[in-house]
Amino acid sequence: MVASQQEQLRAEIAELVEKLGPGRSTLIPILQDVKRRHHAVDGEAMQVVADMLDIHPVEVYSVASFYAFLHGAPQGAHVIRLCVTLCCDFAGKDAVADALRTELAIDFDQTTPDGLVTLEWASCIGMCDQGPALLVDDVVHTRVTPDDARAIVAACRQAEGRAEA
Repeated sequence: MVASQQEQLRAEIAELVEKLGPGRSTLIPILQDVKRRHHAVDGEAMQVVADMLDIHPVEVYSVASFYAFLHGAPQGAHVIRLCVTLCCDFAGKDAVADALRTELAIDFDQTTPDGLVTLEWASCIGMCDQGPALLVDDVVHTRVTPDDARAIVAACRQAEGRAEA
């Protein structure tokens, strides 16, 4: 990480600690904000958070790696998570998954080469009565069909001003 990027990261995290307060109770909200801003929580960010909250870096890593939404791997500008519960299986999840794979030309746990979309599985979105369900960034979509999945990908591309592949 370049020195100016490190300084910016430190300033952002210091601002969050000032806003949310020091200590373990603010760890998750701070990590969530870092993830939202940078699409990743890397080792440098975890170390800065640990320093500023005066907790051991292993604690920060443990929390970031435990929660799927905080894992350290870089993600695309948009993250699409498809529910893998049995309810969604019965409702047609496999057809939606195939449509997403085809439309994005990637598999699950991958990011498109242009960094636009990361495709992930979600263990449960909490919409078991309305499957198949998926989460696009922070927006829940229910009763998703393969056509809906293609339209969602198109909307992500349009929001970022990128042409269809």
